[in-house]
Amino acid sequence: MSTESPPLVSIQNPKDVSLEEIEAALREIWQTYNIGEDALAATRAATFSFLVYEPDGTQSLLAALGFYTGPIDGISGPRTEAALKAAQKAYGFESTGKPDSKLTERLRAEFASLTERDKQTPENLRTALQYSPDLESGNLADAIASANPCRIITLCPVIGDDLGVSAQVSAYCPIQKRSSDSTLICCEYIMLRGTAQALERFAGAIAALMIPDLPKFVWWKAAPLPEYTLFQRLVELSDTLIIDSSAFDAPERNLASIGRLLEQGAPVADLNWRRLAPWQELAAEAFDPPDRRAAVWDVDRVTIDYEKGNQSQALMYLGWLASRLQWQPIDYVLEGGDYDIRHIRFKGKEDRIIEAELAGIPTADWGEIPGDLISLKLDSENLDANCCTVLCSETTGCMRMEAGGGAQSCRINQVTPLSDQKTEDLLSKQLRRWGRELLYTESMIVTHQILQQHPEH
Repeated sequence: MSTESPPLVSIQNPKDVSLEEIEAALREIWQTYNIGEDALAATRAATFSFLVYEPDGTQSLLAALGFYTGPIDGISGPRTEAALKAAQKAYGFESTGKPDSKLTERLRAEFASLTERDKQTPENLRTALQYSPDLESGNLADAIASANPCRIITLCPVIGDDLGVSAQVSAYCPIQKRSSDSTLICCEYIMLRGTAQALERFAGAIAALMIPDLPKFVWWKAAPLPEYTLFQRLVELSDTLIIDSSAFDAPERNLASIGRLLEQGAPVADLNWRRLAPWQELAAEAFDPPDRRAAVWDVDRVTIDYEKGNQSQALMYLGWLASRLQWQPIDYVLEGGDYDIRHIRFKGKEDRIIEAELAGIPTADWGEIPGDLISLKLDSENLDANCCTVLCSETTGCMRMEAGGGAQSCRINQVTPLSDQKTEDLLSKQLRRWGRELLYTESMIVTHQILQQHPEH
């Protein structure tokens, strides 16, 4: 599914309604839609429901302040990036198109300064900016809607007094230029705003908005909150709970929570897991030749380097490797230091001890994904073993692995980053599948076992 999307037709701009009026308001949209004698039929949600938990509410703030004109769907993409650039330019920030805490604070302050009348005004409050998001293409939700009519529900937690939950409904249809018929395929949008406590109180009503008998996806754009009633309800309801561990602020604790969910049978999908595919494929390929297949069992030394700050990819990769080679974790030691070193020990076949080291490498050239793998080395204490394998990313190379010695006798491969590792691209693919993924589940359960050896767990 391409994220290059056609222009949008709005058949209902955001309209304030009460929670009780949501379904009636959506029915009214489809009953009254008409654009004259050459009326186009508009197909409403009929494929899946997609609920997005948007913890910072940046998109809704941008919309309220007139920088953003598209659907409030909680999905970052070119349309949202264009709005962020417009806001950054207006408030004197560097125009990066990326959200940050200072900009979010400014948006909240500007929103708080609006009068209650202004907050209810559907038109842009800053029309003088003449910002056109379509110049930078549409966003992911547009691409989703162009292929799958769906219902998108966005939850926007707010800070402040608990005033209940407010709701808006809208409907947008990408124009199908190549379509041979006269049907608009549309997505309908429901945006709910309230404090975390208010959203929790209305968990049942929120769950009821998911269309029965259709696949239900929940994208939880935050750390998992097992004790939060709303989170629990949505996990139970969803066919797939989608997360992205690259955004975790406490990766070890958050991954442990995901591991417990998987052990309980929850259908979880991590977009960050998809980013490991080229590393997994090259490692498997290294031991595919007949003369190396048996050598994989000689591996007893593992070194993994990643961009310092988020250990999620490194821990998941180690869990995958251990699950394939039947290693049982027995120890976890946090050494710390400049490289935030972690030592994990396993017991393998015939009680062999395997030593793994994870190192967070400080780098000035940060990529878009926090914690991306940089390089890894699989080796053995047995100098006669033909198992030494080094994998490294295209940008950083294998300098540290080579400095460790022995690299001359290693099989060395360069990992080419996937071109579609951005969150919106991975999400688009994830929405084509649902349910539990066996390999991810098996690997993450081992990752959970690794984390159980951590002294703080």
